[in-house]
Amino acid sequence: MAEAAGGAPRGRRVVITGLGAVSPVGIGADAFASAVREGADGTAPIRSFDASRFPRRLAGEVLDFDPADHLKRLEPGRWGRSGLLAAAAARLAVADAGIDEGLLERTGAGAILGTTSGESAVVQALAEQWLAVGLPGLDGELAGQVPASRIANAVSTELGLTGDTQTIPTACSASNYALGYAYDLVRSGEADVMLAGGADAVNRLTHAGFYALGAMAEDVPRPFAAERSGIVTGEGGAVLVLETYGHAVARGARVYAEVLGYAANCDATHMVHPDAASIAECIRAAHRAAGVRAEQIDYICAHGTGTPTNDSTEVAAVREVFGDDMPPISSIKSMLGHTMGAASGFGAIACCKALEQDFLPPTANVSAPDPQLGPGVDCVPGTGRPARLDIVQNHGFAFGGNNVITVFGRAS
Repeated sequence: MAEAAGGAPRGRRVVITGLGAVSPVGIGADAFASAVREGADGTAPIRSFDASRFPRRLAGEVLDFDPADHLKRLEPGRWGRSGLLAAAAARLAVADAGIDEGLLERTGAGAILGTTSGESAVVQALAEQWLAVGLPGLDGELAGQVPASRIANAVSTELGLTGDTQTIPTACSASNYALGYAYDLVRSGEADVMLAGGADAVNRLTHAGFYALGAMAEDVPRPFAAERSGIVTGEGGAVLVLETYGHAVARGARVYAEVLGYAANCDATHMVHPDAASIAECIRAAHRAAGVRAEQIDYICAHGTGTPTNDSTEVAAVREVFGDDMPPISSIKSMLGHTMGAASGFGAIACCKALEQDFLPPTANVSAPDPQLGPGVDCVPGTGRPARLDIVQNHGFAFGGNNVITVFGRAS
C-alpha cells in the first residue's frame, strides 16, 4: 500500500486565501456556502443531453453558467466545458483572494486541477458526430479540445499563469490530490502562490456508466440514510488559492484556513470496492502529516456518495480511527450530486467556509442516519447547524482505490 504525506512542520505555512465555486447550487463562494448551509437541492432533470431513455434522469448541472460572464481571455468556443468551468472558478477564486493578476504572473503561480472524465462533453459531441457522419466527418477543432491537460491549461491561459500547470486524472479524489500537490509546491518554496481544485462536466457516458454499475440513485441522493440507493452525477468547477502565510500577511489578505497537511494512499485491491482498513490508514497518515490527533478533528467532510457500500465502508474506516466518539460527518454530494473530479475541491471550499462562518455543512434529503451504520454517526441531517470548528478533514476516494485526505485548521 503506497503512501505519500505532507505536513507543515517540514516547510513553510500554507494558507487558503481565495475560493471559487461554479456549482449546481450557486456560483461564487458565498452563494455556494449559503446554499450548502440551507441544505439546498441542486439536482434536477438533465438538460445537457437527451436522457429520456434512461430510467433515472437527474443530475446536478450548473444551469445558469455562461462562460462569457466570467472569462476575459479565453474564447469559449475553443474550449471544452470542463476547462471553462475550471477557468471561471479560478477567476472567481483570484477575485475572492483580492490578489493582483500581475502579482500572480510575477510570482510564477501555477494551476493544478483534478478531473475524472476530462473534457467528457467534448468526447460526447464527437461520438455523436461519428455516429451521424462517420469518422471522416469529425470536427478537427473539436477534437483538439479533447486532452484532459487542457483543463489546467484553461486556468493558466485565462489568468496568464507561468508556473507549474498540470491536470491530475485520479478520478473522484483528484481535487484533493491537486490540493496536496499544490500545497507541497508552496510549502517547499517552489512557489509562493498556487491555484488548485478540479472540474468535470455532466455527460452521457458518465451517467450511463454509473447506471450500468447499479450505482445510480432512484431519485435524490441520500448519503448515510437507510434508504440510500446511489449517486446522482454532477458537474462544476472548484478552485482554491494557496499561498504562504507570510505572503498572505504581507499583502493584507483574508485567510480562510491553514492547510495543515494531507495523505494519499491506494487500496490496491479492488477497482470499485473501497477498503476500510486502507482508508483508516490514510486518515491516520493525514493526522500524522498535519500534526494533529484524532480527538482534535471537529468535522469530517465525507466522500459520502450515497451508495450503500461507500457510506458503510467510509463510516467503518472512520470508526476504526475515532471509535464510537466520531466527529460530525456529512456529505455535500446530497446537494450537488457527485461532481466527480471537482468533488473534494467543493469539499475543501465547504470546509473553509465552515471554519470561517462557524457551521456544520449538512447532509440534505436525510432525516436520520442509517441505524445499520452503528452508534455515534452524526451526519448533520437536513440543514446546517452552528458549531465552533478548529480542525476539519476532507475526504476524497476514487475508483482504483485512490484515497486522499486533506486537513485544514482555523486561521490564526
